[in-house]
Amino acid sequence: MNRFTTLGLLGGLALTGVLSAATVAVAQSSAKAQVDAAKARGIVGEQSDGFLGFVSAPGDTALQAAVREINTGRAQVYREAAERTGATAAAAGQAAFQQIQGRVPSGQYYRPVNGGWTRK
Repeated sequence: MNRFTTLGLLGGLALTGVLSAATVAVAQSSAKAQVDAAKARGIVGEQSDGFLGFVSAPGDTALQAAVREINTGRAQVYREAAERTGATAAAAGQAAFQQIQGRVPSGQYYRPVNGGWTRK
């Protein structure tokens, strides 16, 4: 993907609200609350593919289900964005991560492309 395609995709994602609270609200509020708490504890982080991942082993099956639920919602949004922009869902997820990475609060984790978990 060249720079202009990425910029166009980022603009399209921003217009569709991929990273807005409304998009994340695709998942139930209880799932979001669980994931937010796990992010604050350093158990869950943002990955370069635009999905959530586990920084450390999740012992809680409810948390695993919450992460799956949110990732399922994100996958749907990425597929829809890809259909509108002509990109792939994977490219949409990567473009979303570029925006998400800048919003990760201090003390929380993210995983860049070809990298390990990084604490911000």
